[in-house]
Amino acid sequence: MCGIWALFGSDECLAVQCTNAMKIAHRGPDAFRFENVNGFTNCCFGFHRLAIVDQLYGMQPLRVKKFPYLWLCYNGEIYNHIRLKNQFEFEYQTKVDGEILLHLYDRFGIKKMASMLDGVFAFILLDTANRKVFIGRDTYGVRPLFRLLTDNGFLAVCSEAKGLLDLKTSMSTPAKITPFPPGRFEVFDLKLTGKVESVQMDRFHCCTEEPKHAAYNNLEGLGTGFELETVKSNIRILFEDAVKKRLMAHRRIGCLLSGGLDSSLVAATLVKLAKEEQLPYPIQTFSIGAEDSPDVAAARKVAAHIGSEHHEVNFTPEEGIRALEDVIIHLESYDSTTLRASVGMYLISKYIREKTDSVVIFSGEGSDELTQGYIYFHKAPSPKAAAEDSVRLLKELYLFDVLRADRTTAAHGLELRVPFLDHRFTAYYLSLPEEMRVPKDGVEKHLLREAFKGLKLIPDEILWRRKEAFSDGMTSMKKSWYTSLQEHIESEVNDSQLEKANTRFSFNPPTTKEGFYIRQIFEKHYPDRCVWTPHYWMPRWIKATDPSARTLSIYKPDKDQLSH
Repeated sequence: MCGIWALFGSDECLAVQCTNAMKIAHRGPDAFRFENVNGFTNCCFGFHRLAIVDQLYGMQPLRVKKFPYLWLCYNGEIYNHIRLKNQFEFEYQTKVDGEILLHLYDRFGIKKMASMLDGVFAFILLDTANRKVFIGRDTYGVRPLFRLLTDNGFLAVCSEAKGLLDLKTSMSTPAKITPFPPGRFEVFDLKLTGKVESVQMDRFHCCTEEPKHAAYNNLEGLGTGFELETVKSNIRILFEDAVKKRLMAHRRIGCLLSGGLDSSLVAATLVKLAKEEQLPYPIQTFSIGAEDSPDVAAARKVAAHIGSEHHEVNFTPEEGIRALEDVIIHLESYDSTTLRASVGMYLISKYIREKTDSVVIFSGEGSDELTQGYIYFHKAPSPKAAAEDSVRLLKELYLFDVLRADRTTAAHGLELRVPFLDHRFTAYYLSLPEEMRVPKDGVEKHLLREAFKGLKLIPDEILWRRKEAFSDGMTSMKKSWYTSLQEHIESEVNDSQLEKANTRFSFNPPTTKEGFYIRQIFEKHYPDRCVWTPHYWMPRWIKATDPSARTLSIYKPDKDQLSH
């Protein structure tokens, strides 16, 4: 997790522009570097570093003697860099995982380079010899990337949109800032003036296909065919591999633990592998919630079962309300579902940063989208419809859950790792017959639970625990967090304001006071940038007015939680 920022063909003196790079300083608290590109007076890179892999050579833009014409700025982790280095006998100059991008690009070109990377990344690669600029982003957009391109060819790229907002351009209208689409790369011609022209936008990987790099990683024991026992075994092998490769770090590893199925499987697997790999410290797990929240109780049970060093962060609605504006600024989104869940994650990240030395944080993001974990999947009209919605959710992760997970942790200089979104694991899961993946016997994620049944990896009642939305599960059973939030908002927004919401916000008009309140704060900081959230996150196939699982008629409260 770092912050990257670059300008090509700046219309204004770079010294004036570079203050914008400081707006993402939270992403890389260890060091900052700003570097002009020789020969192109109006092109530069800015980099905020969080040192995770190579302590010595980790500063960027990364350049090596062998390729003096290549400049690389990237944010991410390439888990298979050593495997590829050995496979192709590349001679490394550093211990930086990103160096692999330079060698792969030199040997195979940009498309094959991007498709060979197993990891999460956003990159800006400059080739001054061939006068090309390349930008790219991982399959699910786990690492963020925004771009601004003016009609006259000024290109600016940044990890977060806030670093592009106040750039000076020679345009009379504000330049469009857009999130860069995941799973793609873009090629620009770099003119002698430093300006660019986009010449190609291409997809290098699609979530439903096995990634190209799988060919270089022979996993023992993987079976073929769709017999249930084979499938269950494959799920376990691929999931464990996903966690294992993410242990690559020189900094302490911890794990978010909500007490739900997904984070519990991640934490349990992480603790098991940490022992096998003999990490020199116990794994810390972190949960947040009100004292009587169902999540905190469940997380405590899991932590005791797996033997992690467990931390509980107490959450009060007042604290949540106080943090709202900061969270909206970090998120750059006004989606209510995203915001509700972000507040807890933001506060727990703050605790981790201030009270512990864990920097690399594992979490269970992506599982609900992949394994049809949302409660509304019980209402899917057919297995095919459910499978299609699963892919839609995965493709939109970068606008919702993955955006939340990145921004709330990055706000406090932490690096997030999400094993459920491992390319190979997701491609395998999505290749399974549609009927296998739907909820079964009234239990969502049945196949995933079934795969880990009888292993005693996590307690049985957690393995079969029903879905709780994170923003609901961390709050008191007596009164949920969003009810407290809505009561606060009741005093801030009146009925007539909400009635006129359509005229005030013509794009994605809010339909609730909560939505209106959030939108007002968003517009204050990001005026006229509402297109960053193209639509609201809402359940499908049911008449829902609120995204919270607790308000859905198919939600069963605690007494039924443990029935299989």
